[in-house]
Amino acid sequence: MNKTLSEINERIQRREAVVLTAEEVIDYVRQNGFERAARTVDVVTTGTFSPMCSSGMYMNVGHSKPRIKLGGGNATLNDVPAYTGLAAVDLFLGAGAIPEDDPRNKIYPGEFRYGGGHVIEDLVAGRDVRLQASAYGTDCYPRKRLDTWIRLADLNSATLFNIRNAYQNYGVAVNCSDRMHYTYMGVLKPNLGNANYSSAGALSPLLNDPDYDTIGIGTKVFLGGGVGYVAWHGTQHNPHVPRLDNDVPRAPAGTLTLIGDLKQMSTRWLVGTSMLGYGATLTLGIGVPIPILSDRVLQHTLITDADIVAPVIDYSTAQPQREPDILAEVTYAELRSGAITLLQKRVPTSSLSSYPRAREIASILKSWIGSGSFLLTEPVAPLPGRSSEVGYHHLVERPAGE
Repeated sequence: MNKTLSEINERIQRREAVVLTAEEVIDYVRQNGFERAARTVDVVTTGTFSPMCSSGMYMNVGHSKPRIKLGGGNATLNDVPAYTGLAAVDLFLGAGAIPEDDPRNKIYPGEFRYGGGHVIEDLVAGRDVRLQASAYGTDCYPRKRLDTWIRLADLNSATLFNIRNAYQNYGVAVNCSDRMHYTYMGVLKPNLGNANYSSAGALSPLLNDPDYDTIGIGTKVFLGGGVGYVAWHGTQHNPHVPRLDNDVPRAPAGTLTLIGDLKQMSTRWLVGTSMLGYGATLTLGIGVPIPILSDRVLQHTLITDADIVAPVIDYSTAQPQREPDILAEVTYAELRSGAITLLQKRVPTSSLSSYPRAREIASILKSWIGSGSFLLTEPVAPLPGRSSEVGYHHLVERPAGE
């Protein structure tokens, strides 16, 4: 049975829409049957809460007196470098930026690295952030130095703009070597001492819409506690990876570029994070509504953790001269059990992604839609799918001078 987004939005406005989370819809179908569910369910909500390094913010700090041209100069926010190559008082700050004197190539047990993600959290929390800048001075922007304090409420605008979020599946990280490895997947103990993964599994947005039938450019989402939108497909978006019979990718696949007003967001759903021995990032909450437009869309939302597999990757072999070793495939049900069996060894598992927070995001989004305050948006263009030419490629290195 096919529906239209307009019909669903009309039911949302009348507060008559049937909205279920990606967990709840499974029981609903089990109790009521697939055909009835396809007729009655309007929206399924998803969620994820996980470190997402390819995040950042751009802001307009307003003009000082006398004016200064930050563009082309240097600027830091709480000593974290911001990108100035935009215009006079526009800045971009990446979540992974860290102070220049940070010993990023050294490992100190217990080290806490303050970086761009923490600055973004401080701003959202309403804290003062120190802005220091230097410029070369022009006739229209004569000032050469600036040292002041800013806060989110005083900025002309502040926008979260993330070029790769909500990865559709991801690898499981292990370490087969005899020394500790410090990675963006956390600390990996030697000799298969642990296995780390990072996905909300059956609650994850793109795993519930594996072929991007409803999620596209312009889709309205829950972002960091506020409202955001899908602006484009994310970097490293790769819909061409092998799939299971249920259309779920067996490896990292699609990604989203997301945008939203930072002033709407909350530190409950946006948290600066330090990865020991690696660097700074931003842990972020994202929720995506999936309108049940057809039987096919509903079927895709019925996946469980047992229906999703992820590759187990030995991060100790991820050297520049070779691809990392894929040791096995495991289901998310196995991962969430607390341990997997790998190379005849029982390996404890842990998640960098919070499933309870993902569940809470899906429930919040459900309440927003159920109250009539959150209408769904029609994508203005689809995300690149399996028939597209968009895909992930490794860097083609060429000697200097070619």
